[in-house]
Amino acid sequence: MSLLLQITIFLGASLLLVPLLKRFGIATVLGYLFTGMLLGPNVLNIASDAVAIQELADFGVILLMFIIGLELRPQRLWEMRHSIFVMGSLQVGISGILLAVISFFALQQGIAASTVIGFALALSSTAFILQLLSEKQQLNTTFGQQSFSILLFQDMAAIPLIALIPLLAGTESTHHGIAYFAAIVATFTGLFLFSRYLMRPFFRFVAKSGAHELITAVGLFIVLGVVGLMDILGISTTLGAFLTGVLLADSEFRHELEASIAPFKGLLLGLFFMTVGMTTKLSLFIDMPMLIIGGAVVLMLVKMLSLAAIARYFQQSWRNSLMLAACLAQGGEFAFVVLSVAVSEKVLTQAMMEPLTLIVTLSMVLTPVIYWLMNSVISPRLQKSDAAPQYDDIPDHHPPIIIAGFGRFGQIIARVAHIQHQPFTAIDSNLDKVDFVRTYGGKLYYGDAAQPDILRAAGIEHAKVFVLAIDDIEDSMNVARHIRLNYPALKLLVRARDRHHVHLLRDIGVEHIWRETYLSSLGMAYHLLRDVGVSEDDAYKSIELFRDFDEALLSQQQHIYTDEQKVYETHRNALAELEHLFESDTQIRQPHTGVDLQRELKRDRIDVTRDDLE
Repeated sequence: MSLLLQITIFLGASLLLVPLLKRFGIATVLGYLFTGMLLGPNVLNIASDAVAIQELADFGVILLMFIIGLELRPQRLWEMRHSIFVMGSLQVGISGILLAVISFFALQQGIAASTVIGFALALSSTAFILQLLSEKQQLNTTFGQQSFSILLFQDMAAIPLIALIPLLAGTESTHHGIAYFAAIVATFTGLFLFSRYLMRPFFRFVAKSGAHELITAVGLFIVLGVVGLMDILGISTTLGAFLTGVLLADSEFRHELEASIAPFKGLLLGLFFMTVGMTTKLSLFIDMPMLIIGGAVVLMLVKMLSLAAIARYFQQSWRNSLMLAACLAQGGEFAFVVLSVAVSEKVLTQAMMEPLTLIVTLSMVLTPVIYWLMNSVISPRLQKSDAAPQYDDIPDHHPPIIIAGFGRFGQIIARVAHIQHQPFTAIDSNLDKVDFVRTYGGKLYYGDAAQPDILRAAGIEHAKVFVLAIDDIEDSMNVARHIRLNYPALKLLVRARDRHHVHLLRDIGVEHIWRETYLSSLGMAYHLLRDVGVSEDDAYKSIELFRDFDEALLSQQQHIYTDEQKVYETHRNALAELEHLFESDTQIRQPHTGVDLQRELKRDRIDVTRDDLE
């Protein structure tokens, strides 16, 4: 069977089976594994040549390493240093050693193979757990944040573990020894200089062309170029991809790169898991059920006990400790990666990897059950014995404010937030503003806010307020629709270009709208009246009367602006609209306007801070 036909079959089957399995609460990773098992020689035998797509599928792991590297910004690591480096290292170290000892005695493996097995099984599933916690809305709880921190350390720990496997192989090659590590140091020193003086200026050159799709091409080019260099030098390609991501973690292009490469990563990683499923022998469940089931139970017990003990040592409540243990009790996708590398380096045999794959898979299947029992049955009982609640949310590491569009309007919002020490994330496609904002401690990332992937990468799921200040009306409407549909609880503050833009925003349910130049023009009109001799009270009264009337007129026009005939009659062009408004304004001078003049006179200044549509 040709490579193209086999990939087509895999993609078609995954499009059908993965969404179907997700409806039953089965994670995407398991969906890909089950798809591979179903199509492989164990069941339907439709696609049996895993080697044919293995090389392509390996790029999924490479891109995963690159994106993990993009997440490891030095500031974020420092803020979470205790949970990441202390609790994470203890979990990996204790669990890895215990599982290695069990592998040595129970599975009769050598020291090298037992070490790889132990530390591979100590790694949990990042994709699986983050998805589970997000669905349960518990990612920002104490145990949720600690789970994320430990998973982050595990992701980092997988890199040196993969790099050390050639050393454990004990063969004379370019893959080990002092020369190997010297090559790593020299290569990544060169990569650092390349990133500092060539990579980022090259990104800027491409971005200024205005062709946003080329950013994706640049990202893929850099990753594939580094991987090719690593392969030539005999250095781990996954390690190269990871460190390349780390070098770009503080780049203003991080969100754009992550959003562009994530789809490729997801699809290729799905192919990788399907190849793992193809090579898994389901007959082992029948041949050695005690090993598979017993292995999964032992794996989960060892990790749960070690995690609970670590959490209790750091004075966590029993509830948080047990929930943390339930979250990270399973094996993870990196176990498949590490074990595959170990087989390719002949540290581990294929016959040993097959039952280990089933053990990890079974532990992932059992995790939702364990989580449900802990969350619904055991935790409520522990809560009754706790004097204070232990599920309090803790601050996440995403700024609560996102500003989309950093033009003259967005800049004012950002300056006011900066004065009040309110952190924010800004998104703009103009590179000239990035370095300027960074000098004042802000974060401005290059990207198109109209792309949902960019919004997710910027942390919209964690934001409290979203300021939409995009200049283009069509892009502004697209972003507003997306937020109203997918994030209805998010506070949305929108800058409108004109009256028609206000009507469009109102139609989709946007409540808080500020018309561009509206308040500043009223402020200027007030001073104009004062300069020509109008008294302070009369000038203020005139401005407030105009403002109330104009807002009432705007509301009245909301019902007719979609009527093409009426729009043509009243707004034939800009001049006609202006004439229409001037004619309407004459009503302000009528004696009975319905406005309480005494109430207006009680105000001592123009209230420019209120919502235009309040």
